[in-house]
Amino acid sequence: MRANRLQLPGATFEWGRQTYIMGIINVTPDSFSGDGIAPDADWVQRAVSQGQAQAAAGAHMLDVGGESTRPGSQPVPVEEELRRVLPVIAGLAASVSVPISIDTYKAETARQAVQAGATIINDVWGLRMDPLLGRVAAESGAALILMHNRSRPKDAEQTARLGGRYIGVAYGDLLADIGRELAESVALAQAAGVPDDHILIDPGIGFGKTVEQNLELVDRLAELRALGYPMLVGPSRKSFVGYTLNLPPEQRLEGTAAAVALAIDRGADVVRVHDVEAMVRVARIADAIVRGRETRHA
Repeated sequence: MRANRLQLPGATFEWGRQTYIMGIINVTPDSFSGDGIAPDADWVQRAVSQGQAQAAAGAHMLDVGGESTRPGSQPVPVEEELRRVLPVIAGLAASVSVPISIDTYKAETARQAVQAGATIINDVWGLRMDPLLGRVAAESGAALILMHNRSRPKDAEQTARLGGRYIGVAYGDLLADIGRELAESVALAQAAGVPDDHILIDPGIGFGKTVEQNLELVDRLAELRALGYPMLVGPSRKSFVGYTLNLPPEQRLEGTAAAVALAIDRGADVVRVHDVEAMVRVARIADAIVRGRETRHA
């Protein structure tokens, strides 16, 4: 059940006190968001500098990923994923004071990332792709983010200007299905020995959900609070924003800001974003309204 705080080396997250910001660092040549860092001559320094800038702008944690999860993307071998992420994680761990997260669903990548300095594992498949990842989290003491995901290549559609989206994905009851499948992921984590206070859930905006389903999900996020775990939400530059506004990824700042503010109102504890400086400001004013409302009505 929901703990009041998450204690990591050098950082304490007190759930309910404020919204925390996770900055995104994509060490990939094919990121949907347009900000991926291709592994070329100076890619490690560019990625580390990006993380340093995000931390200076107010990010409370940094999420490093070496495999694109955009609709229709191709898997990356473990060896290549490790080549991309390990030097970046090591560089960040040595130069910033905020926790580092590894965005992976592979146990071996997570194991080596933790050795390099990561203290959070962000699994976009909620332990359904590699069950051994739960044991890595348990044995290392890393926090574990469990995301809901129904992505299937057959459901992905691509357009040149707006990028990928999912179409024709069927749910019996959107929030009930997501809640049930997240609870199953939580059970897998518990069985692996991950303590409850180290588990976060993520409803998986953009992963195996249509534009309309993503809009409904943001609106109904509060229903997932019943699961009893702190919630991370990642609406940043996602296709539901782009297709709703008819805008490419680099022009989705305002749409992302609206989604972030509404997610905070519906109970998000952490928001995962590309545009850290702007979203720190959004979160601060949203917190002043939402958490101030809770204080005023106490």
